[in-house]
Amino acid sequence: MFKDKTLLITGGTGSFGNTVLKRFLQTDIKEIRIFSRDEKKQDDMRKKYNSPKLKFYIGDVRDFNSILNATRGVDYIYHAAALKQVPSCEFYPLEAVKTNVLGTENVLEAAIQNGVKRIVCLSTDKAVYPINAMGISKAMMEKVIVAKSRNLEGTNTTICCTRYGNVMASRGSVIPLFVDQIRADKPFTITDPTMTRFMMTLDDAVDLVLYAFENGQNGDIFVQKAPAATIETLAKAITELLNVPNHPITVIGTRHGEKAFEALLSREERLKAIDQGNYFRVPADNRDLNYGKYVDEGDTHISEVTDYNSDNTTRLDVEGMKQLLLKLEFIRSYIDGVYISPEA
Repeated sequence: MFKDKTLLITGGTGSFGNTVLKRFLQTDIKEIRIFSRDEKKQDDMRKKYNSPKLKFYIGDVRDFNSILNATRGVDYIYHAAALKQVPSCEFYPLEAVKTNVLGTENVLEAAIQNGVKRIVCLSTDKAVYPINAMGISKAMMEKVIVAKSRNLEGTNTTICCTRYGNVMASRGSVIPLFVDQIRADKPFTITDPTMTRFMMTLDDAVDLVLYAFENGQNGDIFVQKAPAATIETLAKAITELLNVPNHPITVIGTRHGEKAFEALLSREERLKAIDQGNYFRVPADNRDLNYGKYVDEGDTHISEVTDYNSDNTTRLDVEGMKQLLLKLEFIRSYIDGVYISPEA
């Protein structure tokens, strides 16, 4: 479906953008546009990939005109631009709203005006039962996506969403932090050893995006069935793989805005989710503003199901976690004695 087509990646200089690029640059896609604010990272990517298929656009999703210009002539969009760090969003919640909510509205409206065929937006498990500003802003982003998708009848545009758990070795995640702490001979800093998190690789994340591009209908949310592990299991697996079995650990306590476990589907979503093998598809709630449906009508089945969370999914032991870690290039390079940073 991507042959001779143009793909735009917002926030394209990040971990997801780089992984998508590695997957697509050797295909028969016509053009990949990278849209982001950071000219230095764009210049680094330009030198690293040195590909005529790659085009760069400086701009910010908060600025409608900049994204409107970047979407002209585009067939598909992968919308990854976001404020993602929980602590910074806690301190600056309105900034999270401007980027994650209003910025998404700008991307979708620009795409619709320019006749983009498909847009896949990136969300997070923190959008389910959100307790922090980042999760709340992403939950609102999902609501914007579903609301926008309701008004696309008669157009050729399809908008859907993918929702991820913890993406291993993505920028700012805990696995590169643990490896850096080993290299610096510093103890692991762990918030709570019993916390559970979903575990998926960046390649898994790209597979989910491709599945959404190929199968998504307006307002759909796609979730990959992912295993989970406790932070203690993750730390132990890393120390065994990297041959530092007695590496010290400092438990610092739960940070502001952190949960003991994350959910990828709420109870209501799991009830209507369609099992598609490796993925769940959650179709849009397309009820209208007939309030009687909200006040007078319920569903007895909701109380019979549980949410899909990192505490009730498949649980990895240390050996299983080690096998998953070995899928990461920077972990394999460390074991081989030629360390390649995940940012490389």
